[in-house]
Amino acid sequence: MDILQIILLAIVTFIFAIDQFSLTELLYRPIIACPIIGIILGDAQTGLAIGGTYELMMIGNMPVGGAQPPNAVLGGIVAMIFAVKSGFSVEEALGASIVFAVFGQYAVTTTFALMSGIMAKADKHADLAEPKGIAQVNYISMLILGGLFALFAVLAYVGGTAMGETLQEFSEKFQWFMTGLGAAGGMMRFVGFAILMKIMLANDMWGIYFAGFAAAAILGNIPATSGATLLLVAFIGAAIALYDYNTNVKIKNLVGNGGTSDGI
Repeated sequence: MDILQIILLAIVTFIFAIDQFSLTELLYRPIIACPIIGIILGDAQTGLAIGGTYELMMIGNMPVGGAQPPNAVLGGIVAMIFAVKSGFSVEEALGASIVFAVFGQYAVTTTFALMSGIMAKADKHADLAEPKGIAQVNYISMLILGGLFALFAVLAYVGGTAMGETLQEFSEKFQWFMTGLGAAGGMMRFVGFAILMKIMLANDMWGIYFAGFAAAAILGNIPATSGATLLLVAFIGAAIALYDYNTNVKIKNLVGNGGTSDGI
């Protein structure tokens, strides 16, 4: 175990934890956080692979009121530890990390429960026009949440490192279990994207949706474009979105100016 890795892991986990609600609300996303964890653990390539895959898994999971989904921060960190320190494949690490993502969910819920009794102090400071007092209450919530996440991350690192050989022997002895875990991890990315589609997809977008699949299949089978398939499909999507936006703006302007029903 590397003491410097543990310290850096605790620091960035603390930042990611409070970033979910109090900072940029962007750094904690797996596609950004996992590569950073990968750099700390010495395997940036695995960080990119897990970050991109885990982002698809969590892209449709969002909190609704007090209901919290499995946490993206802790799940991504544990997946990275399993992949780098225990030798799991990307799919196996992601499948195993879901259990620990639930611990992150509990940590957030516990923080909310603890802060519910303290928020009355924030109300009192607001009545007295004391912004410093309100800020102090927010700092307390950040310390609780960041501390819990940092503790979980360090425990996962120590456990994953200490049991690395044991987990590798387990994966070799119970290959059927690891195969199932890998299948579950590979499936979760499609489940996360399906949840997002259920929320965002409108009936008039199905044509564009299937056209994107067709474009990906065509471009992916052409040697000259296969290496940049996702980027090219993204450019096509951006072009369609820009054209749709400009068209709607023109229609809105015509309606606002009285239209052209008189033929002039």
